[in-house]
Amino acid sequence: QVQLVESGGGLVLAGGSLRLSCTASGGSLNNYAVGWFRQAPGQEREFVAATSYNGGDTKYTDSMKGRFTIARDVRSRTVYLQMTGLEPEDTAVYSCAAHIALGAVVGGTGLYWGQGTQVTVSS
Repeated sequence: QVQLVESGGGLVLAGGSLRLSCTASGGSLNNYAVGWFRQAPGQEREFVAATSYNGGDTKYTDSMKGRFTIARDVRSRTVYLQMTGLEPEDTAVYSCAAHIALGAVVGGTGLYWGQGTQVTVSS
């Protein structure tokens, strides 16, 4: 079982940037496709971005493409979500999730999940 741990959330002013990190506790993410999702209060969970096990393929929600970048560092066994140009509407709990198949990550089914990290963007 993969246990995911997110970090890097916090409070930032509109227009600012944050980098979120996702690692596996007691193991490695290097064999898994990994994605980021977010959930704002009162809203459904939303897919943000995903990367294949080797970083060769990435997927984004169209509205976040260009502002958010997902990348993985095989050496540190970490998957990052670089967020720039943050807006108050980006305020949410951001969670990472993993699965062997990239398609499963994008579809949000059968995934290992982390606990999430809060991102708050103030205007």
